[in-house]
Amino acid sequence: MRNLVILGGGYGGLRMVQRLLSQNLPEHVQITLIDKNPYHCLKTEYYALVAGTISEQHIRVAFPEDPRLVKKYAVIEKIELATKSIHLENGETIAYDDLVIGLGCEDKYHNVEGAREYTYSVQSIDKVRRAYEQVNNLPAHSTVSIVGAGLSGVEVASELKESRPDLNILLFDRGDRILPMYPEKLSYYVEEWFHTHDIKIIRHSNITKVEPNLLYNHDEPIASDAIIWTAGIQANELVRNLDAEHDKSGRLIITKHHHLPGDEDVYALGDCASLPHAPSAQLAEGQAEQIVSILFKKWNNELLPETMPAIKLKGVLGSLGKKHGFGLLADRPLLGRVPRLLKSGILWMYKYHRG
Repeated sequence: MRNLVILGGGYGGLRMVQRLLSQNLPEHVQITLIDKNPYHCLKTEYYALVAGTISEQHIRVAFPEDPRLVKKYAVIEKIELATKSIHLENGETIAYDDLVIGLGCEDKYHNVEGAREYTYSVQSIDKVRRAYEQVNNLPAHSTVSIVGAGLSGVEVASELKESRPDLNILLFDRGDRILPMYPEKLSYYVEEWFHTHDIKIIRHSNITKVEPNLLYNHDEPIASDAIIWTAGIQANELVRNLDAEHDKSGRLIITKHHHLPGDEDVYALGDCASLPHAPSAQLAEGQAEQIVSILFKKWNNELLPETMPAIKLKGVLGSLGKKHGFGLLADRPLLGRVPRLLKSGILWMYKYHRG
């Protein structure tokens, strides 16, 4: 029996399991999925969970039930490429024949003193729970500082303000405008929404240190009752520690067939893979589709394709509370209610029409 081990039940890992089980999986192949949670979490909705506008049940998706799928719910302690084995925190060791590493990402703190210890994260469900508890227990008129004005920071700030209009929300941005990776029209629309809702944008910020309830911008202290960090990501620590080639964010360098250059049995997926696009759920799912096709060819002793098609990304959608949003579809900015409705619809389709 050949054991395919998938580390992580995120967007890419779940898509792989769905596609593998829905096709003619060879009888000699078994799938083992390892995740610390007994369900998939909709990470794109973590911002609403922090704000307390949805319940955790709302963002859970069950893993498939199938006799060909073995599920292990445990924390991974070590990935050992030399012996082709995965060591779990509970002492169990799992051997693999093919391995897909899709363990996601974690915050990148840019060597800012105290940032890891004294800020809250939105990168994992357990960290989001802690952020939710802290933020929603704050008394009226407390100050929440959000470091980083990318998509995560913008969505957390807007949802939190709509949920708790009494809070003073500060959004720290290193540049001239928020969401700098998108067209100016889109950025200015979001900035105007923030201005209308009394969210203060602090531009050209440089966070130099963090202490309990204290944020230093250009070494000037700013009192904060809660500090949420959304200022960059890097690959999971287990991935960064692997004896393999990495990019500057700790992601694994891969070939056109998505495996490690020196190991055709190990594939990197999603936030763990060095790809020419910003990490996203779409990208992870598109990559998962290609890895599945490659595995089937490999198992059937067929030649792999000389070239792989480009992964097509449809665009991005973001929320400004429950009624407004923004997006970029086919390089066309969308503003207002339409992108918010589109995002809600896509979420509904993802939860209830998978397969």
